Parts: sequence; C-alpha cells; structure tokens
Amino acid sequence: MSRLGTLLRQTMTIARRDFVATVFTPTFLIFLFAPVVMGSFGAIGGLGANAATHGGGDKTRIVAIVEGDQARAMMAVDAQLRKLYRDESDAPATLRTDTPGADPAAQAHALIEDKSIDVPVVIFGPLGHPHILYTPNATRSADYVAQLAEQTLRVGRTGAAPLSDATRTEINRTAPRLRSGKESGFFAVFAIFFLTLLLAGQVVSGVAEEKGNKVIEILAAAVPLESVFFGKLLGTFGVAILFLLFWGTLVTQIGTLMPANFAAGIAALTPAMGMPMFTLLFFAYFTMAYMLLGAVFLGVGAQASSVREIQLLSLPITLIQVSMFGLGAVAISHPNGWLATFARFFPLSSPYYMAGRAAQSPDLWPHAAALAWQAVWVAIFVSIGVRAFRRGVLQSGSGKFRWKALFGRS
Repeated sequence: MSRLGTLLRQTMTIARRDFVATVFTPTFLIFLFAPVVMGSFGAIGGLGANAATHGGGDKTRIVAIVEGDQARAMMAVDAQLRKLYRDESDAPATLRTDTPGADPAAQAHALIEDKSIDVPVVIFGPLGHPHILYTPNATRSADYVAQLAEQTLRVGRTGAAPLSDATRTEINRTAPRLRSGKESGFFAVFAIFFLTLLLAGQVVSGVAEEKGNKVIEILAAAVPLESVFFGKLLGTFGVAILFLLFWGTLVTQIGTLMPANFAAGIAALTPAMGMPMFTLLFFAYFTMAYMLLGAVFLGVGAQASSVREIQLLSLPITLIQVSMFGLGAVAISHPNGWLATFARFFPLSSPYYMAGRAAQSPDLWPHAAALAWQAVWVAIFVSIGVRAFRRGVLQSGSGKFRWKALFGRS
C-alpha cells in the first residue's frame, strides 16, 4: 500500500475513534439539543422585552388637540392609515383627541410633562398650520401626525367617501428579485457563521483534553501526527454533519407549524443559481469554513495545556468568527469593491463571502476555484499546527510536513 493510502487509512481510523467517542456519550444529547436551550433563552428574553414594551405602550398616547368635527375626521383617517402597518409594533402610539382649552399651547406642554401618561407627540392649532410638539425619540410619530393633519383636511374638503376603488391581483414572478439575491446571500453568511460558531469550537477542547492526559502523544507515537490532526478534524466534522442531519430533518417536519409570514419569507429567498445548486454550494462552503476554522482551532488547542487556557482562548476564537461574519456580510453588499476582493481571497472569510456570492450570481466557475483555494489552506493550516505541536510540545525537531513522502511506496 502506498504511503498516501496508509495515511488515509490511519486518518479515517482516528476520525472514527473521535466520532464514536463523542457521539456515544450522554453529554452528546446535551450538545444535540443546545439550540433548544439557546432558543429558550432567546424566547424568554423576547417575551420579557415584549412585555416591557407593551406594558409601557398601554399608557403611551399621541394627542391631537382639535375641535369636535375635526376630531372625528382625524380618528377616521387614523383608522385608515393604520391599515398600512402590518406589525403593530411599527405603528405609532394610539391616537387620543382632546378638546382645546383657553391656551392650547400650555395644554400641549402640560401633556408632554404629565407623569401619569407617556405622550411623545402633541398637535394643536389650526390644521392648515399646526404646531407639533414631540420628544427626541418620536420623530417618526411626529411625521405621522403631520400626515394625519394633511389627510384630515383633505377629508374635510372632499368628504370621507373613498375616491379610488382599486382591483388587486396577486401574481408569482418567475424571475428572482434583485433584493432576494442579497437577502439569500446574507442568510447564507449568517447560517455558516451560526453553525461554525456552534460546532467548530469543540475541536479546541477535544485536542487540549487529550494533550493534557497524554493520549495525543500516544497516538502520535503510533501513527503520523498528520493523520492524528486530520483524523480529529474529520471526526468532529462527522459530529457536525450528524447535528445538521438531526436538526435539518426536524425543521423540515415542523415547517408546517411555522407562522405563515415566516414561511413566506423563507420561500421568498430565491438564489440566482437556483435552490438545488445553491444548497450544494452552501454545504461545500460550510464544510470549508468548518475545516479552516477547525484547523486553526486544532493548532491553537494543541498548545493549550489546561481548561483555564482553553477558556482564555474562547474569546479570541469567538472574535475571529464574528470578524469573518462581519467581513462576509459587508462584502456581499458591495461585491465590486476592494473589500469583496479581500474577503474572497482571505482564507478564513472566503467561505462566507463565496456562499453569499452564490446567491447573487449564477456563475459556477469561481466556486470551483474558490473551493480548491480553500482546500489548499486547510492543508496549510493543519501542517502549521502539526509543526507547532512537534516543536512546542513533542520537541522533536523542525516538524516539516513531508509532502513527497505521502506518495512514496512502503
């Protein structure tokens, strides 16, 4: 058997060992259901924020100090304008009309200063030249009230009956929207970031743990260190694939239970090259992103000798991932700029950017070149990690990666 064949067999043996050691443990179930825990915390936070927002919103009003007929007309116009807001959280606060007193200006200032109710906007005076008081964070509500005064005057001149009766027909366009490509691109970048953030970090703890109990040194004595590193990388990637298969199957089965608006938003994501090819490229770029980050983390984790050092490494590792996400997200928004060129060729950001680019452009040849480029850097990062481990831990010489020896004969 050739050296390459022997290396591959040894690599797969290490990969199978790490995969089995990770999956067939009770703690793997905790890892598998980590998104449930994360989602629960997110839901609790969202419910708390929603309760706080609506709790304050019950006492929030925008006030119009107008006469009786204009007050009724304004309330009718307000009811019509609010139909334009699909989400109640985006709509202005509830409108209240007050009868003008002897000094409407003083009345308006008193409402703004009233501590028993939150009044961010007050309009008073003749609607032809109204005066609007508003707090610094209520600019949009002030604009809404100004438009409310305009439409109320128009109703007073033309009557409340509608002047237009539109016929609306919903159609499904066959060509993908330009905005849809950008949305799909950002979704791809975010998905790769989330998955690598959740899954790639386990490489660090695994190799550091085995380094601490001397297991990795025993493995290095039995098989080439290149096989150990590549095997661990493939083993943890197998765990990541199992994770994706589990949650992918679960999400497809409960997709019918999702809110209609959410399901429609997902369906509107139409990549430029079509969903089947985009799905294949997305998986390929997730693989490369995982391998690249995993190779870096493998080399870094091999230098750690305790749990404390692993914890200290968590922050820079997370910062690297967040930086690559930010770089990829900004680059796909400006695909012709210098930042996009940098993101395309920088190894750690290349999978993020190219996954987003796959949603915007139907060309395939750049992806073949990008995947080959990223694969070369996976080998480079692993070889650097092997060399650093040999010199810093095993202290066994220069640790040069002997590429020619892989293709010799045993």
